[in-house]
Amino acid sequence: MLEHYFLKPDTVDRLRASWIGEPIERYVQWLNEHGYAARNVYRRVPILRQFGSFAQDRGAKSFEDMPAHVEPFVTQWVREHGSRYKEIPRWVEHAARTPVEQMLELILPGFKGKGRSRRTRDPFIDQVPGFFLFLKEERGLKESSVLHYGHYLRVLEAYLEQIGLACLAELTPAILSAFVVQASRNLSKSSVTSLCSTLRVFLRYLHRESLTATDLSGAIDAPRKYQFSDVPRSISWADVRKMLESVDRRSALGKRDYAILLLLVTYGLRAHEVASLTLDDIDWKRERLLVSERKAGHNTAYPLSSAVGEAIIDYIKHGRPQTSERHLFFRAMAPRVPLASSAVSLRVTNYLHKAGIPVGRPGSHTLRHSCVQRLVDAEFSFKAIGDYVGHASPSSTQVYTKVAVEDLREVALGHGEELS
Repeated sequence: MLEHYFLKPDTVDRLRASWIGEPIERYVQWLNEHGYAARNVYRRVPILRQFGSFAQDRGAKSFEDMPAHVEPFVTQWVREHGSRYKEIPRWVEHAARTPVEQMLELILPGFKGKGRSRRTRDPFIDQVPGFFLFLKEERGLKESSVLHYGHYLRVLEAYLEQIGLACLAELTPAILSAFVVQASRNLSKSSVTSLCSTLRVFLRYLHRESLTATDLSGAIDAPRKYQFSDVPRSISWADVRKMLESVDRRSALGKRDYAILLLLVTYGLRAHEVASLTLDDIDWKRERLLVSERKAGHNTAYPLSSAVGEAIIDYIKHGRPQTSERHLFFRAMAPRVPLASSAVSLRVTNYLHKAGIPVGRPGSHTLRHSCVQRLVDAEFSFKAIGDYVGHASPSSTQVYTKVAVEDLREVALGHGEELS
């Protein structure tokens, strides 16, 4: 693979003669398989050679010794290459850290670098080091749930730093109440409910570990959320067409996104259900689409509509990268890895904005709501609709009947006639 990028035999020989020549060659192979441009190889390989020399000069004798030298190498790199900037941009650090950590992840099982993650540490790690272990081991929460706890507790941590409270033992009901009020200004009711739930669990743990004198969880009052209190944020079918027409299907990105949008609005799928689709989930012979491991704990087989099938075929033939991976949708840019659920939702948001369609909290659920609302308007039964979109509870479907959306639109767009 090195010969594919470096034409001079001497260059290839020097790379292979390096004590980390084999890991470098494996990394170049990985870059090629994941669709990285050649310029990335030319830029990153010299950095890896420098890292190898740096680690060896500091006493590294095996690949297992190299992780200990990552931070010193990155620090030296930033000092040498960031000196000309008044404020060192983050890409200077990433230029050295990314290739080194990616290579080590390839050759050392279990190695996990810091990467570009904005989350560098768990909140309150100094005062409450065991809380996130408690969530995982005692409460058995999934990683996604643990991440939500981390998000809300970082908000609390930032607030306490802002008011100058350094010790959790000094927390009071008044401080907690003021925090919830401030944090709630930028959150929906459901998010405030999640915030308060997180705080109660955290405060009970603090008291259990004798980090607070009293159990302050009772001081957290979540807002009342009444059943059917929210109007689903669906859009009209005319707006759906307008959004679909805004997709430029000439590019690989457009072909992928068009297929994703059709899946979301045709079947009312969730973002993670679209991101989890594989080539094996499409039965071309029987014209069926299988969606497995749904939120309600079951699988659903849909008839594959001609429009969705044609969009998927167009993407597979002209947009999907050549890979042995079975996932259906991939990132359009390197690394060519399967698309994440968050990216699916962001693409919907992008096209809603591009089409100029106003909607509160736009995302993949906007299209899910639109699918359900269209079925309700067509007078399908709640049971049939719930089964179709994978609702765990009939109440999830009933909320769509709270308002006659199209009738209200006609009133809003009427000619000012009096209503009796």
